Amino acid sequence: MLGRKFLVYAALSTVLAAFGLPASAQPDGLSGEQLAERVYQRPDGNDSVAFGRMELLKEGRSPRVREFYSYTSDSGPGEIKSLIRFTAPGDISGTGLLSLDRESGASDQWLYLPDLGRVRRVPSNRRGGRFVGSDLFYEDLQDREVSADQHHIAGKSDYQGTPCTLLVSTPVEPANSTYTKRRACIHEPTLLALFVEFYLEDKIIKTIETLQAEQIQTFWTATDVLITDAESGHRTRMTSQQVVYNRGLPEGFFSQKTLEDPERERAYRLE
Repeated sequence: MLGRKFLVYAALSTVLAAFGLPASAQPDGLSGEQLAERVYQRPDGNDSVAFGRMELLKEGRSPRVREFYSYTSDSGPGEIKSLIRFTAPGDISGTGLLSLDRESGASDQWLYLPDLGRVRRVPSNRRGGRFVGSDLFYEDLQDREVSADQHHIAGKSDYQGTPCTLLVSTPVEPANSTYTKRRACIHEPTLLALFVEFYLEDKIIKTIETLQAEQIQTFWTATDVLITDAESGHRTRMTSQQVVYNRGLPEGFFSQKTLEDPERERAYRLE
């Protein structure tokens, strides 16, 4: 919960208003766990392929722009697979990350660096490490099941004028997360997050918000996400140029062989 699937489905109130979504009629009486489960179970198709851009933004410097493809597959409760491949610029082209999340809650990640010419496993103690110098941690790119956290509703609020419910999630096992708490602003009619704060102890270390979202093949999709490091002010902006759901990715696609060989993955890129 509040892991990779939350990154995919966050949305700002300005976007909700643009699409005429209701700002009231929020169902009352849900427990924190029930609300978290509803958010986690949001429909997202059997699989998806997206082409996007990553911008690394630092005050006083020109943006560093990267292009990438991302592939995901949802095989059932807790069975999430994803692969990210950078295609530009040249200094990062070919770099990839494979994540396999299992129903048991276990997650495995492998990183491919073309300069090394081999796949290496990402150790669990690096879940708080920055992915390719961005403000995304490796943990942010893993699935997180509802049962991994305790959830409670901290009241009603609003974000940019849109009513929301504050959902606070803390790890059941503190060692199982880089963060000690997540605080999300949930728009219940659409089950979208307007804003998410990530804490270390009582200090906010990162925020995630979505600047734009679209309904693609009936699925709400964040197409412009901003991640901000609260201490340094460094930001990472992720924009989706094209997204296709239910692409029909084969079972064997999500493998170390595909990770280390871009040609195995190239056939499924979007035209």
